[in-house]
Amino acid sequence: MAFTGIPFAALDFYEDLEADNSKTWWAAHKSVYDESVKAPMTALLAELEAEFGEGKVFRPYRDVRFSKDKTPYKTHQGGFVARGQSLGFYVQIDPAGLFVAGGFYGSTTDGIARYREAVDNDVRGVELDKLVTTLTAAGFEIGGDQLKTKPRGYELDHPRIGLLRHKSLTASKHFGSPDWLETSAASLHVRDTWRELVPLIEWARAVMG
Repeated sequence: MAFTGIPFAALDFYEDLEADNSKTWWAAHKSVYDESVKAPMTALLAELEAEFGEGKVFRPYRDVRFSKDKTPYKTHQGGFVARGQSLGFYVQIDPAGLFVAGGFYGSTTDGIARYREAVDNDVRGVELDKLVTTLTAAGFEIGGDQLKTKPRGYELDHPRIGLLRHKSLTASKHFGSPDWLETSAASLHVRDTWRELVPLIEWARAVMG
């Protein structure tokens, strides 16, 4: 199916799901999920596959085994293109609209150690600092899990102490619900955003594998 946009019905679906996150409500509205959420997200990832790689549409069900929150369904729909372990491009629809991101959202202890070693390096680290500065200037929000203090083995006056604190590193943009979201132009906005994120993804891929 060709991508023709993400209908505002998808946003309404998740707004209503937040109000009644029950199996009864889901069963009564599953056709809306299939037609207005899953199908457009699948078509979007398929359209971007030639440039970025095969994408995955995440399952709508929450893993509640170890959570105090037992609501059964996610209140957003995510799609992901992997470029490494816990590394890649991300797109999401939720009640607020379109969210596009990229980076690494989790890693092994060894992976984090390799990341910090690279950040400490005066070539690789400066390169990442420039990438993050460029993305920030372009309107991206830099996020990820961080230590509140310095990581072991590094000093607080390190020139890149902020980056060294990261255990994951992401860059994201919130687009909300502009008129173009319901049109095929939405894929162009996701494509252009992912293209801006390619240098960050490739930096992390080279460093962390």
